[in-house]
Amino acid sequence: MISNALIVGGGAAGAAAAILLARAGVAVDLVEATPDVGTAGSGITLQGNALRVFRELGVLDAILAHGYAFDEVGLRAPDGTVLAVIPDARTGGDDLPATVGMPRAVMAALLLEQATAVGAKVRTGTRVTEVHADGRATLDDGTTGTWDLVVAADGLNSGIRASLGIETRPEPVGMGIWRVFTTRPESITRTDLVYGGAAYIAGYCPTGDDSIYAYLVEDAADRTGLDPDARLATMRDLAAHYGGPWTEIRERMTDAARVNYTWFTHHLVDGPWHRGRVVLVGDAAHSCPPTLAQGAAMALEDASVLAELVRDTDDLDAALTSYATRRRERAGAVVAGSVQLARWLLDHDRTADVPGLMARTSALLAQRP
Repeated sequence: MISNALIVGGGAAGAAAAILLARAGVAVDLVEATPDVGTAGSGITLQGNALRVFRELGVLDAILAHGYAFDEVGLRAPDGTVLAVIPDARTGGDDLPATVGMPRAVMAALLLEQATAVGAKVRTGTRVTEVHADGRATLDDGTTGTWDLVVAADGLNSGIRASLGIETRPEPVGMGIWRVFTTRPESITRTDLVYGGAAYIAGYCPTGDDSIYAYLVEDAADRTGLDPDARLATMRDLAAHYGGPWTEIRERMTDAARVNYTWFTHHLVDGPWHRGRVVLVGDAAHSCPPTLAQGAAMALEDASVLAELVRDTDDLDAALTSYATRRRERAGAVVAGSVQLARWLLDHDRTADVPGLMARTSALLAQRP
């Protein structure tokens, strides 16, 4: 059994790995570059398979208390007309909600609080400057050490992934997404989606009694030159093409600091996910556009499987190899499905079997990872 671990990154994958390893008796050091994880981000959609891991982590009750649970999804026309209301798949089991929306920063804070509560030493505002395959690492405050396991949970553009010589990088899909976090109109009690109109997708998700995040997906564009007020104006202009609840959402879009824009990207490390004692989890190993809303869930599942395989092993290399083998097919299916949905939209493919893809994905996610 490993006796200590360094976890780099305090997002969903890193915090979950810290909780599970610390609970098993491993001395865990978790370092997160962001000084305050409780202030950034918009909202997040968490499906049943993510909730299943939250229960394992001991934070499910807190997630449900701070989030907004619902069991159906609506489809609307651009003018706001409801076309269909569909029961959402309960991929975590019948005793869990199908979906919970919540503020991303609140989720992050709850996970790090739990990591601290079970004994992990959490340090924010701290970066790793050097990592070696034998477990040696240096932090930006001059701290050095050697750990039995180093978990690279440092995100999409993982510096540790690059330092290990793994050349896989996120690739753009061709879409960009505007997100806004604002107050919730009373009429919004579930996710509703519009496919088409001025954007490829217009959607929203309730994230609490008085909050939602809403999003609009367009062709990828260079928006780096826009200042915060221009970003807000651009999203408001795009939102003006949609009716129904979008009319009220647009009225509530007044805080430029609550608007962000990113491109859809995807990647999947093909080959070993570790070098020596250093292993990739979450977005460091794979990423997908949010068309299936599975990014955080895949990261949480990674942490669960990794902890299961390494905490009692006498052969770390074999355990890390098994981890990647076990996770690659499932995560790869989610990446492929997410990218396929995006490409169908980009191609305006009216023959696309979206219901079939969604059903196959839900059946896969309902199985334990």
